Amino acid sequence: MRPKHTVADILEIEQLQLKSLGLTSWHHRALHAIRRCRTKAMGGHIDKCDCCHKLHISYNSCRNRHCPTCQGHKREEWIRAREDELLNVPYFHVVFTLPSEFNSYALSHGKIVYSSLFKAAWQTLQQFGDNPKHLGGRMGMIAVLHTWGQNLSLHPHLHCIVPGGGLSKAGKWKKAKNHGKYLFNVKSMSQVFRSKYVAELRKSELKIPQKVYNAVFSKKWVVYAKQPFRSPKYVIEYLGRYTHKIAISNHRIANVNRKDRRVTFTAKEYRHGGRKTSLTLSTQEFIRRFALHILPKGFTRIRHYGILSSTWKKEKLPKLQAELATKKIEINKTKEPLCIADALFVKKENCIQFSCLMDVGLL
Repeated sequence: MRPKHTVADILEIEQLQLKSLGLTSWHHRALHAIRRCRTKAMGGHIDKCDCCHKLHISYNSCRNRHCPTCQGHKREEWIRAREDELLNVPYFHVVFTLPSEFNSYALSHGKIVYSSLFKAAWQTLQQFGDNPKHLGGRMGMIAVLHTWGQNLSLHPHLHCIVPGGGLSKAGKWKKAKNHGKYLFNVKSMSQVFRSKYVAELRKSELKIPQKVYNAVFSKKWVVYAKQPFRSPKYVIEYLGRYTHKIAISNHRIANVNRKDRRVTFTAKEYRHGGRKTSLTLSTQEFIRRFALHILPKGFTRIRHYGILSSTWKKEKLPKLQAELATKKIEINKTKEPLCIADALFVKKENCIQFSCLMDVGLL
C-alpha cells in the first residue's frame, strides 16, 4: 500500500528553510535528492506493458541510499547475492552499541567514529574466536551500521550476523561451544569491545579529552546477542530487515500538518516490550533528526569479514560448503511486481511483463 505521507513531503514544506538548520552541503545534497525523488524534476521514462500494451509514465528515482523510497529494489538485489553464500550452520545476531558520550564526535568525525566501531567489533569477535577456550577458529561476520533510535535520535550501533563457528588451522570447521544458547559470553565481550574501541580512537587523529574516556570506562557497554536462528534460510529473511534500512520509513509517518508544520510518526518503546507509541515533532526538528543519519560521503555501511569477506568467499567458500554438506537452501523471496502498473501502485490484472520504450524529459 502506498504511504499517505512521505519524508519528501516534509522536505517540500521546509524547502525554503533548510539553510537555517545549520546542515552541511553534503546533507543538503542528500535531502535535495530525496525531496525530488520520483517527481517531474527528476525526469522520467515511458514504459509499455507487453501484455495490455498500455503506456505508463514513470518518474526517475534519486537512488540516494538515505531515501525511504529507493531501498526496496537495492535490498532485494543484495539479498539475492547472499543466497548462495549461506553455510549450513547456526547463525547469531550480535549487536554492538556505542555509548552516548561519543555522539557529538560521530556528527563531526563520522568516518573515524563509525570505522572504529566496525574495527572494534571485528577485533572483539576475532579475539574470542582465536582463543581455543572459546572456539579456536577463524570466524566470519557481516556487519551493518545503524545510527538511529526509534525516535530518530542518534544511536550508533552495529548489527552483526555471525556463523556459529570457525575454521581451525587445519582447515576444519569447529562449532561454537555454546552454539545452542549463545555465541560468547556477552559480559566478557562488552569489556573487550570497550577496550578495543577506545584503543582505536586513541590511534586516530580525533582528540578526545581524557574525562570522556573516564566516563565511558565507568559504565557498562552494551553487546547484545540473540539465540541462533532456527535455520540458515531465516538468516537471509532477517538480513533483509537491516541491510538497506534507513532512519525512518514513509509508512511510519502517521500525519503531516502543513498548517502547523508538525509531523507525527509511530515508534516502538523497547523498554516497554516494544509497544507502539506516537511522537510529534515540528517539521524542522524532524528534518534535523533525519539529517543526523546521513552518512559521510563514500562511507561503506555494510562490511564483510573473515570467512565471509569477498576475497575469501571467492576462493574457499565452495569448498567449505561442500565439507559441511550444504544443500541448496530454499529462500522465501519477495515477489516482484507483475508489471509497471503495480510498481506505480496502480492495480492492473493479467499483466506479466513490460518493456522500456524511451526516456523522456519531464522537467
